[in-house]
Amino acid sequence: MLRISQIRISINDDISKVKTLVLKKLRLEASDLLEFHIYKESIDARHHGKIDFIYTVDIAIKNESKLLKKRIKNVSEAPDLSYKMPKTGSTPLQHRPVVIGFGPAGMFSALLLAQKGYRPIVLERGGQVDDRVKSIAQFWENGKLDPHSNVQFGEGGAGTFSDGKLTSRVRDLRGRKVLEEFVIAGAPEDILYHAHPHVGTDLLRDIVKNIRRQIISLGGEVFFDTQVTSFETQDGKLIALKLQDGTTIKTHHAILAIGHSARDTFGELYKSGVKISAKPFAIGVRVEHPQRLINVAQYKEFAGHPRLGAAEYRLTHKASNGRGVYTFCMCPGGLVVAAASEEGRLVTNGMSEHARAEENANSGLLVQVFPEDFPSTHPLAGVEFQRQLEQKAFELGGSNYHAPAQLVGDFIKDQPSTHLGTVHPSYGLGVKPTDLTQLFPTYVTDAMREALLAFDKKIHGFAMNDAVMTGVESRSSSPVRINRDENNFQSLSVQGIYPSGEGAGFAGGIVSAAIDGLKCAESLIQNYAPSEK
Repeated sequence: MLRISQIRISINDDISKVKTLVLKKLRLEASDLLEFHIYKESIDARHHGKIDFIYTVDIAIKNESKLLKKRIKNVSEAPDLSYKMPKTGSTPLQHRPVVIGFGPAGMFSALLLAQKGYRPIVLERGGQVDDRVKSIAQFWENGKLDPHSNVQFGEGGAGTFSDGKLTSRVRDLRGRKVLEEFVIAGAPEDILYHAHPHVGTDLLRDIVKNIRRQIISLGGEVFFDTQVTSFETQDGKLIALKLQDGTTIKTHHAILAIGHSARDTFGELYKSGVKISAKPFAIGVRVEHPQRLINVAQYKEFAGHPRLGAAEYRLTHKASNGRGVYTFCMCPGGLVVAAASEEGRLVTNGMSEHARAEENANSGLLVQVFPEDFPSTHPLAGVEFQRQLEQKAFELGGSNYHAPAQLVGDFIKDQPSTHLGTVHPSYGLGVKPTDLTQLFPTYVTDAMREALLAFDKKIHGFAMNDAVMTGVESRSSSPVRINRDENNFQSLSVQGIYPSGEGAGFAGGIVSAAIDGLKCAESLIQNYAPSEK
């Protein structure tokens, strides 16, 4: 394959022009092309009154070496980015491997194990996605929470009810495998080359089902509504898992992909002697603006152009008190949703469908918190910090899953909100105008005020008076790290447990969690052969 970069077309050109320009550049006929793939697409909006798309493409022709000898600018041999399956170890497993949790980390570790013939057993505490949709819809309609099947727990993990972003700052070739598997499972092929790929919650629901079906077709088993309640160990090694119905599964190898909200499981792991540490995370609100405002701020006169879609942003600020403030999980044309997993505690998150066609844009507006901010030095003190915050948010909203909210203008002026303005909150259960300074520590509110004004200089209107801040966003990442040996990916204290993904503190987002799941599965595969049982 050959790689051709810096192919530039105008925003008003059809994408088919890319192939025309490549043929012209290389002096080829269309019949000379054996293969043609877009590898990367990016947007150049740096120049006033002009937006271009820039492409990198990979092609195959009959005599590639001859063309390379011409040393044409921006033409080179394409690197091999194909995923290399790990080599199988020689020691047979005594029992089939178990994957605990079926979010991105668990899903991709199970998929790889199945592809290599290990017939994994997957245990997911929540429901399969169709049942999960029903229980979540019920919660969003009448505030009746199912603690076992909600935005945090169930098939696909928390990412299933999000914007479905497939970007990652982790530079790892495994990321390509993740995207390719998504396409095989039904995602649009353009996720392979878009600079900021996403699939949306509506498409994700079918994608995760298709990945599950592939795992089962390869000999794996997936059990829903099945929670691991304890871990049996002997001489520092895992020997079995106890389930909520009292049954026991014998296994010496379990990939622990439990997600960042499995607080009861964190407690059981700690009781079982698994080494856990408190880690920093971030807390804040969902801030909501009219999507049109964001489009104009980012794309100027090109706002609304069909090639651009709903505009995104990613903003960071270092506050004068030393706290990092940043936007997180930005959802263009999306909704703010109720994301609690424990009764009497309120959590918000953001979600978009593939079309990103809702009226508002929303994003987490988060401030860093550190273990020294937590109520104690216990490894699970970050969990308690989250719980206290979520309980306070529940009470501030009226103790009925209505969310506490405040207008940005009032927040900056340090005055309570008594009514809403022109921005209609999308949080379906309803919001209660209030004073969010009653919710957060002063160091958080001070940092957020400062950041709002700084972000307004980057995106004009970000600090508009009627923008809505809805609390509380507390599940941006795990409050713990389940410590592991980075050579074999196993727990430092219990052999056979492979902490993985967001819940274990080693990822942040769908793709990075999936990559981490692949790493853990690879380690197991390289050391062991499939069980003969």
